[in-house]
Amino acid sequence: MKPKELRQLSVEELDSELHNLKEELFSLKFKHKTQRVSNPLKIRTARRDIARLLTIKYEKEIRR
Repeated sequence: MKPKELRQLSVEELDSELHNLKEELFSLKFKHKTQRVSNPLKIRTARRDIARLLTIKYEKEIRR
């Protein structure tokens, strides 16, 4: 997701999105260790999306 789109979400929606991304990252890492992953760059993308989401969530918590 783009940062602009993430900034429009509420904190609860950010939490649910974070949970989904962490689950996706876990499954990608698991598949990468046990079998061949079709696109290994998805792991890097998922990590960066999680970092982006955490940054925006932190920004929202500071502004409160």
